[in-house]
Amino acid sequence: MSFKDKFKNFFYLEEEEEMQEKKQPAPAQQPRPEPPRQADQDWRQKDRRKPAPSKPQEGPNVVSLQSIKKSSKMILSEPRVYAEAQDIAEHLKNKRTVVVNLQRIDHGSGTRIIDFLSGTVYALGGDITRIGHDIFLCVPENVELSGEISEYLYDEFE
Repeated sequence: MSFKDKFKNFFYLEEEEEMQEKKQPAPAQQPRPEPPRQADQDWRQKDRRKPAPSKPQEGPNVVSLQSIKKSSKMILSEPRVYAEAQDIAEHLKNKRTVVVNLQRIDHGSGTRIIDFLSGTVYALGGDITRIGHDIFLCVPENVELSGEISEYLYDEFE
C-alpha cells in the first residue's frame, strides 16, 4: 500500500477520488513508477516498527479530584499557648485555610501568634485578614480571598 493510499484511507477520501476519476479521461500511457527514495524507505521502516496505539493516551491535563478535595479543607483553631502557632503554620504549609480565634488567650501572646502567622503567610504567598474581634482568617496561596468586613462592626460588638 503506497503512502498516497494510506493518506486517503486515513482521511476517507476514497469516495471523492472515485468521483474525480470518473470526470477525468483515462491517460494513454501509465507513467513508470519511480524508485522509492531513501526518506520514504526510512519512513516505511519506522511505520512498521511502531504499532499504532489502540487507545488514546491521557496527557498531563488530567486533574485528580482528590487533590482538589484536599485543598478545600478548613481548620478552626483556638490556641491557648504561643507554641500552638507552629501547628497552625503547618496547616498553612499543607495548603489548608485556617480560622484563628484568639479570644481565650492573653493579648500579648495573641499579638505574638499573629506576628508569627503573618510571617508564615507572607513566606507562603498567602493572606491574613481580620474577620472579627480577635478572629483572623489565614489563607494559603491556592485560596483567593475577596470582600471586606466593615470596621464599625468590630466596635459595635465590644
